[in-house]
Amino acid sequence: MPGSRQHELDHEQGVVDILYARLDALRAAAHARLRAVRREGPSGSPQNRSERDAFATLYEDRVAQLDGVEERLVFGRLDLQDGTTRYVGRIGLTDDEHVSLLTDWRAPAAQSFYRATAAQPDDVRRRRHLVTRARTVRSVEDEVLDLRSTDHETAGLSGEGALLASLSAGRTARMHDIVATIQREQDEIIRSPLAGALVVQGGPGTGKTAVALHRTAYLLYAHRRQLERSGVLVVGPSRSFLRYIDQVLPSLGETGVVSSTIGDLLPGVTATAVEDPAVTGVKGRAVWKDVVARAVRARQRVPAQDVTVRLDGHVLTIRRSDVRDAQGRARRAHRPHNEARGVFVKEMLRRLADQYAAAAGLEPGEVGHDVLEDLRAHRDVRVTLNLAWLPITPQRLVEDLWTKPHRLAEAAPELTAADRALLARPAGAPWTDADVPLLDEAAELLGEDDQLRRAEERAAAEQRAADLEYARQVLTSSGAGGGMVDAETLVGRFTDGGPRLTTAERAATDRRWAYGHVVVDEAQELSAMAWRMLLRRCPTRSFTIVGDVAQTSSPAGTRSWARTLRPVFRDAWHVAELTVNYRTPAEVARAGLRVARAAGLPTSTLESAREVGGSLVLRHVAAGTVVTAAASAADELALELVGDEGGRVAVVTTRERVGAVHEAVVASLARTRGPGVADALTGGPEARVVVLDPVAVKGLEFDAVVLVEPDEILAGTSGASDLYVAMTRPTQRLVVVHERALPPGLSD
Repeated sequence: MPGSRQHELDHEQGVVDILYARLDALRAAAHARLRAVRREGPSGSPQNRSERDAFATLYEDRVAQLDGVEERLVFGRLDLQDGTTRYVGRIGLTDDEHVSLLTDWRAPAAQSFYRATAAQPDDVRRRRHLVTRARTVRSVEDEVLDLRSTDHETAGLSGEGALLASLSAGRTARMHDIVATIQREQDEIIRSPLAGALVVQGGPGTGKTAVALHRTAYLLYAHRRQLERSGVLVVGPSRSFLRYIDQVLPSLGETGVVSSTIGDLLPGVTATAVEDPAVTGVKGRAVWKDVVARAVRARQRVPAQDVTVRLDGHVLTIRRSDVRDAQGRARRAHRPHNEARGVFVKEMLRRLADQYAAAAGLEPGEVGHDVLEDLRAHRDVRVTLNLAWLPITPQRLVEDLWTKPHRLAEAAPELTAADRALLARPAGAPWTDADVPLLDEAAELLGEDDQLRRAEERAAAEQRAADLEYARQVLTSSGAGGGMVDAETLVGRFTDGGPRLTTAERAATDRRWAYGHVVVDEAQELSAMAWRMLLRRCPTRSFTIVGDVAQTSSPAGTRSWARTLRPVFRDAWHVAELTVNYRTPAEVARAGLRVARAAGLPTSTLESAREVGGSLVLRHVAAGTVVTAAASAADELALELVGDEGGRVAVVTTRERVGAVHEAVVASLARTRGPGVADALTGGPEARVVVLDPVAVKGLEFDAVVLVEPDEILAGTSGASDLYVAMTRPTQRLVVVHERALPPGLSD
């Protein structure tokens, strides 16, 4: 038996060596082609430069893809009933004769690796998991799905070892993919159709985020042509969360996705301020679509009286009736405010020019261009027309609502005086996350002064048509397409003068960009206004919506998908539920559910995948010592769980205590390990010991969590949800440090 097992390891090592050799060869070829293109330099005709830039980017993309899949290139093998063997990995590989060596995990041929069971083997006799480190096979684990099998070498193996090993591995500051251990219920969600909105609902630890990211990779594989041109947007709850997940898609061979928070989604605006949750709740209400519309309409006013002006000795009158008629004409153009202003101004200048013609004894329409320009430049005319139809930026419009009480009262009569008082703040105050959807709403209604933009778009359209024809000729003559790129994609990336931004880069800088698909994580936190903002960015309403309504922290968020999504998606959405908790030990998960249910939260069905002895520790400490006790607990856990290959500890406390607890943790580590080690463990984005509040910890996971005074967290605005989130972050242990009585459910 031992000899047979070693024989299997040796055999698989030989296969892995072949696959990595092929990866190296493809990587070397891509590098060589890239170097050859770059050696040609920037000289030559614009068309030659365009061709070189196009192929340079194709090779750069290919190199990035091949580099991203280095770790665990191959992780599975299927032995089929017909005697053939199929290896499954991160990308597809073929040899020089185009014979398949490795099947992409997203391909239909790999689906059985995730879905085959003994009851439904799907022509699979045996499924093998390969556990590798670097390029070395460390172990193999088999599942025999054909119950008639006489393969005695593997008949006793369960196939759960790879999953349990991944769950027990030390956490790091980066999320790992689950491509080798995707479970059947997860795979069904990952391979769901592109159209419509899919809600992935699941309790803590069910792998919602991982499933959403793998679904993104799958959709990019299955709908490459459609999504490569339009792009995919991934929206996360915080910048720290986006840093945590930023290696997952590259490890799956995908690098062209835009990642953003709601606060960073509007180009030119960055949300940096934190506001009271009550203010966030007011700003998230759906009524703001009407409030912002009224605020825009308020910048279209009829003068209180007629205004007389003189030009070349002639007396002209800006009549209130003319202003009213011109405004009506501009509104009927159905353009945004700033763009429709051009219609208004043009109509008013025409009416004034007719008055000038009559005064000068000319026929209507005989006034020259110079007179129109004089009217346009006339100070009194300019001031009066600006006051009648004021050009304004989204930032100025929204800031006026916060800083000028009369503007807010005029635009938002449905808000109470208390609500309006909450919103008041000084001019120049930094933007918050809740401001950004309102700024986006204003940008949609205001638009731009589009005369220059329209001229540029006409010129760009003509150039694009010429570029498209040339790109088709290039791809036909060179034979370089090969399914990697089409003419539209080629032109979409480049101009004659050199490389343009990639699709992802262009999308991130264009407010009006229409994405092919949007993934929203922690979606239960989104306000009604944030949903409007996202829908503008995906007119097809193709969404993956990930969340758990029991974990909602924001007062503007939701406790019911139906109540939030029906007005947005109508009937074009459905819910898929994840029910197995892979992250949290069963003892901790049960305690978290008891706390959540005692508080009346709408918890999902949840089963834990594993028991971990001693995973829940309750420490009652003397009054006035909870901070130092929490720091000592973090120190002990770091010593036990943090090592060279991973391990991460979080201390979760109220926002008001984060600073004091962090100082205590650093001091404790410095006493026991030395200042240098303490700084290394607690500093920077890769910190192994962190102190966070319940909102910042959302979506993250750690080997161990020290929970400080849960009763204080429960007393917060979204206390029950915040406590539920905080309790369900660890993969190994939860240590609760408290002076006060424990909340209901936790003390049971």
